[in-house]
Amino acid sequence: MRHQKKTIKLGRTAEHRKALLANQVCSLIEHQRIKTTLAKAKAVRPLAEKMVTLGKKGSIHARRTALAVLRQKDAVKKLFDDIAPRTASRNGGYTRIIRLGQRRSDAAPVAFLEWVDAPQVEHEEPATKDKGKKGKRTKGAAEAKSSKKAKKSEPNEKKAGEE
Repeated sequence: MRHQKKTIKLGRTAEHRKALLANQVCSLIEHQRIKTTLAKAKAVRPLAEKMVTLGKKGSIHARRTALAVLRQKDAVKKLFDDIAPRTASRNGGYTRIIRLGQRRSDAAPVAFLEWVDAPQVEHEEPATKDKGKKGKRTKGAAEAKSSKKAKKSEPNEKKAGEE
């Protein structure tokens, strides 16, 4: 039984999971919003909240602790200089998870993870472009194909008439 075991394992070893979560938090700090699977978003959220709490403390010890976890100096700098002061009046709940539905390829539930105090951005998925995929043909493509067939059939009809 897994009673009182809060770690979401994500099917990875401890080292891989720790690196993944640190990289996700650094991406969240850098881009203000990340798109990831729902399970990863739920695993990243507590770590991101702890990093903001360290940023609000602002001490050298807190900065070194954050650097030990995140391992990226520029992310720690942005966390302490930009993100933590924005959330000074808030007592927790620095992030929000917005569910986006399922991914087309493997039907995994996908979500946005973003800062609550970040400016609101439209959360709709951009229209995907089909790159060379076979699908329904447009009228122009169908007409072009039919005209090619007509040109090929004309010489065959003449040969049949000549014989």
